[in-house]
Amino acid sequence: MLERMIRAAIAHRWLVLILVLGTSALGVWSYGRLPIDAVPDITNVQVQVNSEAPGYSPLEAEQRVTFPVETALAGMARLKYTRSISRYGLSQVTVVFEDGTDIYFARQQVSERLQQASSQLPAGVKPTLGPMATGLGEIFMYTVEATPGATKADGKPWMPTDLRTLQDWVIRPQLRNLKGVTEVNTIGGNVQQFHVTPDPAKMVAYKLTIDDLLQAIERNNANTGAGYIERGGEQNLIRIPGQVGDEAGLRDIVVAMRDGLPLRISDIATVQIGSELRTGAATRDGREVVLGTVFMLIGENSREVAMRAATRLKEIDASLPEGVSARAVYDRTQLVDRSIATVQKNLLEGALLVIVVLFLLLGNIRAALITAAVIPVAMLMTITGMVQNRVSANLMSLGALDFGLIVDGAVIIVENCLRRFGERQHALGRLLSIEERFQLAAKASAEVIKPSLFGLFIIAAVYLPIFALSGVEGKTFHPMAITVVMALVAAMVLSLTFVPAAIAQFVTGKVEEKETRLMQRLHGIYAPLLEKSLSLQKPVIGAAAVLVVLCGLLATRLGTEFIPNLDEGDIALHALRIPGTSLTQAIGMQAQLEARIKQFPEVDKVVGKLGTAEVATDPMPPSVADTFILLKERKDWPDPRKPKATLVAELEEAVRAIPGNNYEFTQPVQMRMNELIAGVRAEVAIKVFGDDLQALTAVGKQIEKVAGSISGSADVKLEQVTGLPLLVIKPDRAALARYGLAVADIQDTVSAAMGGATAGQLFEGDRRFDIVVRLPDAQRQDPKALAALPIALPATSRADGASLSRMPGVVPLSAVATIAVELGPNQVSRENGKRRVVITSNVRGRDLGSFVEELRGKVAAEVTLPAGSWVEYGGTFEQLISAGQRLSVVVPVVLVMIFGLLFMAFGSAKDAAIVFSGVPLALTGGVLALWLRGIPFSISAGVGFIALSGVAVLNGLVMITFIRKLRELGQPLHAAVTEGALTRLRPVLMTALVASLGFVPMALNVGTGAEVQRPLATVVIGGIISSTLLTLLVLPVLYRLIHRNENEETAA
Repeated sequence: MLERMIRAAIAHRWLVLILVLGTSALGVWSYGRLPIDAVPDITNVQVQVNSEAPGYSPLEAEQRVTFPVETALAGMARLKYTRSISRYGLSQVTVVFEDGTDIYFARQQVSERLQQASSQLPAGVKPTLGPMATGLGEIFMYTVEATPGATKADGKPWMPTDLRTLQDWVIRPQLRNLKGVTEVNTIGGNVQQFHVTPDPAKMVAYKLTIDDLLQAIERNNANTGAGYIERGGEQNLIRIPGQVGDEAGLRDIVVAMRDGLPLRISDIATVQIGSELRTGAATRDGREVVLGTVFMLIGENSREVAMRAATRLKEIDASLPEGVSARAVYDRTQLVDRSIATVQKNLLEGALLVIVVLFLLLGNIRAALITAAVIPVAMLMTITGMVQNRVSANLMSLGALDFGLIVDGAVIIVENCLRRFGERQHALGRLLSIEERFQLAAKASAEVIKPSLFGLFIIAAVYLPIFALSGVEGKTFHPMAITVVMALVAAMVLSLTFVPAAIAQFVTGKVEEKETRLMQRLHGIYAPLLEKSLSLQKPVIGAAAVLVVLCGLLATRLGTEFIPNLDEGDIALHALRIPGTSLTQAIGMQAQLEARIKQFPEVDKVVGKLGTAEVATDPMPPSVADTFILLKERKDWPDPRKPKATLVAELEEAVRAIPGNNYEFTQPVQMRMNELIAGVRAEVAIKVFGDDLQALTAVGKQIEKVAGSISGSADVKLEQVTGLPLLVIKPDRAALARYGLAVADIQDTVSAAMGGATAGQLFEGDRRFDIVVRLPDAQRQDPKALAALPIALPATSRADGASLSRMPGVVPLSAVATIAVELGPNQVSRENGKRRVVITSNVRGRDLGSFVEELRGKVAAEVTLPAGSWVEYGGTFEQLISAGQRLSVVVPVVLVMIFGLLFMAFGSAKDAAIVFSGVPLALTGGVLALWLRGIPFSISAGVGFIALSGVAVLNGLVMITFIRKLRELGQPLHAAVTEGALTRLRPVLMTALVASLGFVPMALNVGTGAEVQRPLATVVIGGIISSTLLTLLVLPVLYRLIHRNENEETAA
């Protein structure tokens, strides 16, 4: 059947060539639609539920909000687990669903459950769902800032409030409407409000309360309609406008009548533009700015959305008032472009090396070009497949593409055709006619098509275990396996059709049957070596066996990690201050930190996010800051060869000198990745579960000490659970009873006076601003003024009788409550409904697997846990373990499958076993290569070993098939083995060289993302070198040894 297909392809060669051109054109068209990213998006299916609970302490937020929400969400379809965090005034519950759950279905379920739970939540607390974005959705950041000395049209300088108003009402609405943008989150600046700040002394004198003020504003700031009337055939709508339009209108509102005169707001309070109480701020290079973050909708192309946002931002910037600019500070496109440039460079260099090798070994430029043409055509077919399967082009999906593997099948066919053409021309003593050439091309291709297709089929089959990976590791490596399998299928189709047709059509003229000089020299070296090996059969096999065993032992000492960290080119610095640090103080400390970092010549800009943004996707207290250190291009560094690790070490040393801060160094995308995988921002998380926060904190401190003592640990820290200073106003119930007051009277008054109470909105066109009633800032900050805050007594208690008639209308707060500062919990974290504290650690200068192993042993030996609490380990190493467990089952199955395929190819278990012995022999080179380069074993390296098994089998398959063929023609065993090995030297060397050289640029490259591909390439190159040596020397020996009895029988 295969031969018929080849003959048909040669007969209809022009049709085949036109079809190949058409497929290539489709590939070029698809390339424009190919989603491009730096790394695969590994976000699990998760929905965030944020609930703002102003004034609630972390414990109250957990008790009143988080717990009811978690309880309501329990038992949903396809729910995996929940985790939550309760901070001051905020509760955030993250609901994680099983992979493959439709995100819209997940959000629908969560919304329904939240509606049911709303009755159990405190009044005014409304849970909202986080944006429809993945964890890697923060693709673009920009700042809105005024140039120093710039003034507005009225001559006043630009204030943070003005910048925030511009961002909220001019910039954000335009960016939110872009295709692929789901949310634009703002942090920094001041949200404008109209503040009505009453004078407490005047309020007491006029016997007014804050409640009276709120009601007066609400009743005098509304428009209503009153139906319509018909007059003279026309309809007149009745409107009663009463909305306040500005500050003057607010001041004129009448609050009450005293002695027949109206008492206006301006008589008892001041009205001014103010700002809401801030939960976060943003800085750039030590200055306060407004920072906007664009979130990408799930499933969109990050590069396109970021480019759209950048283009629109430039347009918006041109329309902003003079002196104000909106500038991009972080753009994911740059990381994506750098990563893709690395991949393109590797693929191009690999392809060029492959073409050079083909020419050197084939000695025929046309044949070399036909073989090389398979590369771009297969690549374009793969791109079409990627677009159809919604696989994005990224470091992982393109990371295992080796053009050497793709052309392996074609190389074997071309080499055999050339050899047969040369022999035939020599025998006939003339050039071949067209008919003869077509016949011979079909015959020569058919001779080797079976081993060549089997080889490609086996290489594709060894990628099957990767499809068995699930979860994060599955999402990381599936794109790679899909892409490689598609590329190999494309190569198989081309080997069957395009290659024979092109050779028959284009390889005309005299074909040298002599081999190139290079091949003659290699033959001269190989022939005596082969003879020597065949005469020393047992020592050769013994040495190979010893090598396999030694490398097996060495493999256990390599160390392990999940995936090598991608160097993103930027640094993220997590700065932690003492819990309770005020936002103003934190901004000052951040400015100091950024000024120090900016002194480094390699640093381009420093951007900081302190506290929580408007949409609490990432809730942090004001004492914590995410600092993004954006570096200059390498060429602009004083020393472009300086390793990034050295720069990080220098930065760390510099910032440690600034007092009051604690730091963690990571990278922007990596920080989010870690947070997504395990809910923490570090590589290793030790979670201690229990009920008592104090006991958990005590255990946490012990574990922190143990983790810090292990070599390789970095940034070890216990999450800040306690230490939040609270100003607690405790009502005195006996005093309240004497005055006829309820606890709520105190709570409402203090809440309105200190936190502010909203009394409607003031509209300016599309813009709307809250009207807030609260005490003047000077009195809010003064504890004495708080103690003297007047609490209004109920009218009934004053009119109960003559004895009470002398009672005042108000009492100071200090008469009915005590005021004290206490330390409370800073945050309460929960997972699956249980409280937990987390100790996090990063690992530097050591592999992850052995670090976790040592950590587990030490914690078990040195830490005693209180009853009812337990420890779990999380972080990226979990993926390493689960991937390892999955592969330990699947890989043996695949090895059995490969053996089955070989058995099908040969119909002989002996020959299948001989070829199969190439697998362990190939793995030895991979292990040695990793060991020599000091690279730990990672899942990337594991994928390299998988690819290697296929290549090793392919080489053995080609050689043994030919030896068997010679024996079928009646040659004695020794002669068949020698001639077979020498004849197949060229194709074996070519497949090995093209496959390994295709990976050389990947192994040596230092561009963005090279770290992720390096282990894979190193394994393949090392393994192919050892596999080729062993195929050429050990396989013939094994074949001769195993078949010697048959030879004796035939001789007898």
